[in-house]
Amino acid sequence: MEVKELSAIISETYQDRSLLQKNKEAVLEALALLHQGQIRVATRQKPGVWTVNAWVKEAILLYFAIQPMEQMEAGIFSFYDKIPLRTDYARAGVRAVPPAVSRYGSFIEKGAVLMPSYVNIGAYVASGTMVDTWATVGSCAQIGQNVHLSGGVGIGGVLEPPQGAPVIIEDGAFLGSRAIVVEGVIVEEGAVLGANVTITASTPIVDVTAEKEIVHRGRVPARSVVIPGMRMKQFAAGSYGTPAALIIGRRSESTDQKTSLNQALRDFEVSV
Repeated sequence: MEVKELSAIISETYQDRSLLQKNKEAVLEALALLHQGQIRVATRQKPGVWTVNAWVKEAILLYFAIQPMEQMEAGIFSFYDKIPLRTDYARAGVRAVPPAVSRYGSFIEKGAVLMPSYVNIGAYVASGTMVDTWATVGSCAQIGQNVHLSGGVGIGGVLEPPQGAPVIIEDGAFLGSRAIVVEGVIVEEGAVLGANVTITASTPIVDVTAEKEIVHRGRVPARSVVIPGMRMKQFAAGSYGTPAALIIGRRSESTDQKTSLNQALRDFEVSV
């Protein structure tokens, strides 16, 4: 079935659940395409600019509706759930270190590495990316090429509403240990987040590199080097620090991204 026709069927079914049994095969076809990376939740138009394919998220939600709960096994582990686990790592050319887990409907591109970690349905992990130990990639998150998600990084899932933008980590970004990115935030190409940086849609991302601050929200500019910070806010009980993220510099543009990254970490004393 052509993707345009498939998307129309999915959207119609999402609006009218009485059509679900009739269009069950269309839902299964959409999930198979998602699993193979032939469709995805969001499409990049150019660096920093993405279009959400809401119908793909609708297909995921419909898939949950038609899937029965069942017992499933993965080696010595036992699960009871609706969504099976990915088992085709060797054929896909993906290194998966036990007990890495990715669910059916996620796409892991050839050359990616999964340490013991978790990748949820609808997520996309591109080639050359390392999902390090105990990092999580939430539902529908889009992770670019040559990204490093350090140990314990949390990438939030955005499944509902279907038109809601997922978390997007663009090519070449580096996220330090225990960094958290949620609520549809975009981390643009080559950005570096230090350890424990937390960014939500409302977190002020404050560029402090000039005489006057520049505040961003929902987006980390390309090649920014970011550390955790605080901003003072007056409350009835007194003045308290509230969470912020501070842009303290820029990663240099370089064809040798590894050298550039290491230099950025040294120059700006960023904890990873």
